[in-house]
Amino acid sequence: MVFQCVQWTNTFSTNRDQFLKHSPYSLVYFYPKNDTPWCTKEAQDFTHLLENFQTKNIQIIGISKDSLDKHCSFIEKYALTPIYLSDPDLVLHKQFGAYWEKKSYWRIIQWVIRSTFLLNQSGNILKERKNVKATWHAARVWEYVENTL
Repeated sequence: MVFQCVQWTNTFSTNRDQFLKHSPYSLVYFYPKNDTPWCTKEAQDFTHLLENFQTKNIQIIGISKDSLDKHCSFIEKYALTPIYLSDPDLVLHKQFGAYWEKKSYWRIIQWVIRSTFLLNQSGNILKERKNVKATWHAARVWEYVENTL
């Protein structure tokens, strides 16, 4: 089995074709942190449903801000099969609005917004969901895709 984890270093608009050209549709989902209970469950659910999404010509791309080493270890540990991107500089997170930052007195609070985007091959967003719960997230996305595409 080939595990696909990539460090994102350029802007999405510059290199999006690199990932979007492989399939007519891409499901891009952002999650906060590797190897935590809810993020692991969500990633495993997308892995289990990957074949279903592929019947609709959809590739799945998971993105977190973890380092490439942590990212690849997480993917191998749980045998996750979708494409996973490491975005430690939050370039993609910010471009998709999947990142939140607030100044609070003496510190800055940063948070990844668990979000999902369905894109066509041109990179246009067909559907977006933000602030989703990890529980049943993959199943709900599949239900939408199954009834829509």
